[in-house]
Parts: sequence; structure tokens; C-alpha cells
Amino acid sequence: MGLSPGATRLNVTGVDTEHILEHPRESSFAFEIPEAAPSRRRGAVLRRLLLAADLTSIAAAFLVAEAAYYHRPEHESVSVGPEIALFLLSLPLWGLVSLLYGLYQRDDARVAHTTIDEVVHIFHMVTVCTWGFFVVSDLTGIAQPQIAKLALFWLLATALVPLGRVVVRNYARSTPWFRQSVIIVGAGDVGQTLAEKLIRHPEYGLEVIGFVDAEPKEQRASLEHLMILGIPENLPAIINEHEADRLIIAFSRDAQRDVLDILRSLKNVRVQIDIVPRYFEIISTRTGMSSIEGVPVLGLGQRELSKTARFVKRTVDVVVGSLALIVLSPLLIGIALAIWFDDRGSAFFRQPRIGADGRPFSIYKFRTMVRGADGQKQTVANLNKHALNGDPRMFKIPADPRITRMGGFLRRRSLDELPQLFNVLKGDMSLVGPRPLIPEEAHYVGSWGRGRLDLKPGMTGLWQTLGRSEIPFDEMVRLDYLYVTSWSLWCDLKLLCQTVPLVLGSGKGAY
Repeated sequence: MGLSPGATRLNVTGVDTEHILEHPRESSFAFEIPEAAPSRRRGAVLRRLLLAADLTSIAAAFLVAEAAYYHRPEHESVSVGPEIALFLLSLPLWGLVSLLYGLYQRDDARVAHTTIDEVVHIFHMVTVCTWGFFVVSDLTGIAQPQIAKLALFWLLATALVPLGRVVVRNYARSTPWFRQSVIIVGAGDVGQTLAEKLIRHPEYGLEVIGFVDAEPKEQRASLEHLMILGIPENLPAIINEHEADRLIIAFSRDAQRDVLDILRSLKNVRVQIDIVPRYFEIISTRTGMSSIEGVPVLGLGQRELSKTARFVKRTVDVVVGSLALIVLSPLLIGIALAIWFDDRGSAFFRQPRIGADGRPFSIYKFRTMVRGADGQKQTVANLNKHALNGDPRMFKIPADPRITRMGGFLRRRSLDELPQLFNVLKGDMSLVGPRPLIPEEAHYVGSWGRGRLDLKPGMTGLWQTLGRSEIPFDEMVRLDYLYVTSWSLWCDLKLLCQTVPLVLGSGKGAY
């Protein structure tokens, strides 16, 4: 069943559907709610800005391609007027095809949607439209665009459209209208963990205003400022009172039928609804959905990487790692000299880590601490951030007094990690993978968590892009396990793209 224009989309992945099926007119993979989702000034404005950016980028690519060929002697006698006229007439079709590819609907439906998630769709859209333009021109005889000029336009558009979207989204995140107020239904462990994540990532533009729960669990210290707004039965009134834009269902203790009845009661409430699925700990974006006689079924896919997948991953490591070492070699030499001049000590630091299948190896890093820092570990143990929070399994000290002046700069920019490229080429590590733990930390990982060791540890990974030193130990293990059991080449490329601006642009390196 399709959604009517502007209808609120309600994700129901993981919810028991036997009760929904009792009301077939109301059920599908998405509920259709007549009054469309919030004002959502955020969604409406962002869609218009993205459309403007797309058309501007496409027009710029066309003008550059025309200019590159217009002044060539062999083309001086060729009239470009019909070609320009045909292109201008086709511009609305570019927007329509982009709409069909879903390039304007996902920002509202997905909390953490980024331009990287759209790259494949943008590539397809530009390719289809470019060659569609060529076919129409050739069949009608209106214009005769050269293949070389079309290829140049295609390359430019493929690069400029994502770039324009990045600019628009970065601008949007800096504006007040991008922010949405969020109510979380369920104040248990899942709901509170979700609230902490949203608070830790303000770039999502979601401001948690409180919980709705009839039997709330004691709130964590970091969430004491959030109120219990009421009980689920009063949800429509609570949403209207607090002018909430988004509602997230995170495992209320209420009966399944009661939750479904409450959701159905929201049909005239202007709010975006998201549901945390059951077994979310092992569900990733790679999980596929199918249907058995109207019952949604999630397919987790093969749990173990095939030999082909491992070969592809290793090939990417070797090729990209080698190129990175060649390009960055002047920087590596400069950093090594700067460390030596700083205190006349060794530029490199080796430390034992636990690798794939539990095998130990030595990780290479630029030295960022004073000489003999390991011997001083016990003297600063009382400053361990995780120990202060009651979890001694990880050792991270903000503003560690053992860090040198040069080391502080390297850590803020994550430049101390660059020598791990040698580990990648040796085969001890991968560019993307689980976090490489020291033996003392790895000792605390047991049972299913040891599945994170099925792949080589990485220079970056989910733990890097989602919080680094801020992520608790248990959460780090879960993220690593999720990465290993749902690996894909696209996921690796996406994490690499997210890591570069994250660590080099923000200046927020590891402790």
C-alpha cells in the first residue's frame, strides 16, 4: 500500500504483527496516517533546499561542460542553442527522477541520514538522466551532444550533486528550524540509552524533552534533567502540549495490544513516529525485510564472511593502505622529526593488542606521552574516566598529565594513529574493523562478544564514528559485534568517508 502525499510514516520493524493483522485496513509495512507528519518546517525547508542544490549543481556541471567545448575550433560552427534549450526543459525531469529515487524523503524518516547514504542513488540518477538526455537528443534530432562532452558533464554532476547536498545539510544543522523535539515512550534501559545517544550527538538535531512511561525505571544521572511527561494512555495530549515533532517507541512495559491501540490513536496527531525493533542488538541497516502471508520477516543474512568477501576486504586494505602511505609519507617523516625534537625520544610507540581470533600483535603509533609513561600508569589510575563511572574495564584519562605538548596536538587530530597503516600492510589490522583492545581490556570480553574477533581490528570503525572514548565498554563490544556480523564493502567505504572529516575536522581525538 503506498503512502498518500504527506502521510506520516510509521516504521514497524520488529513489532509483533499478529494484532495488527486483525485490522488489515490499517496494516502494512508502514501505517498511513492521513494528516501528514510534522510541520515540519525542517522537512519542508530541507527538501526545497536539497532540490535547489541539485538543480544548481546539475546546471553548473552543464555550463562547465559547454564552456570546455564551446571555444574549440572544430565546434565553432555548431549551434548550442537547441542543446541549451533542451537541457533547460529537462531540468524539472531531473527533480522528478531524483524524487523517484527517494532523494528528498529520507531526511525525515531517518534520524542519522547523511549524504554518504545517498551516493549510490545519486550515481544511478545522474547516469540515467545523462544518457536519457543523450537518447532523446539523438532520436529527436533537436541537438547533437558529443559523447566526450556528455561524459564530462556526467563526471561533474556525479561530484557536484553530493557536494551541494553536503553544503545544504551542514547549513541546515546550524539553523534553529532544523531542530526537532522528541518524546521517548519507554523509560527503561533501551529508552534511556537512546536518550543518551541523542544527547551525545547534537548533529542529529533531535532534542529529547522527556519520557512517557507508566512504570519508569530509575533514571541515570546523565538524564536527571529529563522529565517523565506522563503515561502512554495520555500520549496524544502530551504530544500536543509539548508540541513534539518526533515520537520514538522504545519498549514500554505496557502490553503489546495496548501499545498498538495507542499508536492507532495518533492518526490525527502531527508527529513522526519511529519504533526501536525487538532484537535491535543484532539488527543492522543491512537486514532485509520480506513477508510471509502478510507477516513481516527480517532476514539477518549470512553471519560469516565468505572467502571472496575476505579477499575483497584484504585487497582494499592493501591498495588503499599503500596509496595512503605513499601520499602521507612526507607528513609521517615530519611528525617523526617533530616528536624527536620535542624531547629527543623515540618517535614511535609499540603496544600489545589482541587481533583476529585472539592472536596478539604489536600496534604501531606515534609516541604521544613522556618516556616511561607505562610505568606511571598506576599513579594516574585514579583519573581513569571509566573507573570514575564505575567501569574499570577501559583506561581513558581526559587531559592525561603524561601527554607531551606534541602528543596533545597529534591526539586531537588523530595523527598518532597513522603508523597503523604499517599494521594494515602487515596483515595485523584492517582499515576498518573492531576496536583493537589491549590484553587487559580484551579479558573482559566473553561469550557472544568474542565474535568481534572474527575480523581483524581496524584503524577506524563504528566505535570511532559514533563516539570514540565516550562510548561505554559494553556498547563498544556490541557495535564491534554488529559490524562483524553485518559486514559489507559499502559499510567499510562509508565508515572511511565518515572518519576523515570526523577526526581531522573536529579536532576531537581520543584521550
